Amino acid sequence: MASATLPPVCPLAAPKLLSFSAQNRSLSVRGSPAIRASSIVVLPETSSQQCNAVEFDLFACPVCYEPLIRKGPPGLKVPAIYRSGFKCQKCNKTFSSKEFYLDLTVTSGTKNYAEIKPTRTELFRSPLVSFLYERGWRQNFNRSGFPGPDEEFRMAQEYFRPAEGGVLVDASCGSGLFSRKFAKSGKYAGVVALDFSENMLRQCYDFIVKEGALSSTNLALVRADVSRLPFPSGSIDAVHAGAALHCWPSPSNAVAEISRILRSGGVFVGTTFLANIFGDSISAGIVKSLRQIARLTNSTTYNNLTKGEIEDLCTTCGLTNYESKIQQAFIMFSAQKP
Repeated sequence: MASATLPPVCPLAAPKLLSFSAQNRSLSVRGSPAIRASSIVVLPETSSQQCNAVEFDLFACPVCYEPLIRKGPPGLKVPAIYRSGFKCQKCNKTFSSKEFYLDLTVTSGTKNYAEIKPTRTELFRSPLVSFLYERGWRQNFNRSGFPGPDEEFRMAQEYFRPAEGGVLVDASCGSGLFSRKFAKSGKYAGVVALDFSENMLRQCYDFIVKEGALSSTNLALVRADVSRLPFPSGSIDAVHAGAALHCWPSPSNAVAEISRILRSGGVFVGTTFLANIFGDSISAGIVKSLRQIARLTNSTTYNNLTKGEIEDLCTTCGLTNYESKIQQAFIMFSAQKP
């Protein structure tokens, strides 16, 4: 695997004071003009700032959702995140980078406790599956009607137009296939590649190193649980979840979290495999019963939902303007935070 040497951690200095206005969506450093931003301030990385401590409100504690205090260089670039420390002043819990990604799971820092997720979740933590994901695994999705990464990216970008210039979270990003595309597009102030799998994030980092130019973009790698997203409420402009919903242990908890972190007008776009490729010829009640039986007999069963269930879930979680596009078992859906 490719690797890169990251610079040493800078000594911590006293934090600058930043203020955030949710109404006009601007951030300002005391003693300097306001900086127009969506959810994040990206300060120029001058030599005098690289070792300064800053207060950074993009990330939040996964326990209490209070914004984390950051000490270290600003920005979302991998080296800047690596050289920074994060702390919740309410919980007094600290968070730091593991090699190249920031671990913002509830269990970060635990010494004796170990938590095992459902088999379908643990599968994607496997080094082998993570390695194969962009090397044959993902390509097989076209058999179910997925149009391919380039076309899926183009379709998603159409839905994300209202969020351009803001911060995008690629939830359950896997090896960062779409995270890298969003970062390369230059349409967003910052992109957060977020996944629960350590090995998927390692693959994402290796691809970033190989592609070179991405190392200088505002693309952060974060380990987090989609049911405890580490961002303040109403702070994110766009959330993408490609081929992910069917893998989530609790789609309802995940979509509720996505709704919580989206700002007013923020956009959620997802793709997944539909449960019922026969349309409405089989009732939702029968599909639900069959799914429950399958889960009792097989722990690897995925949460494949019908198109009606996905719309119902988004609406129940407070999202509006629901739209979808379907091709065989493939569905791309979009909804917006009012």
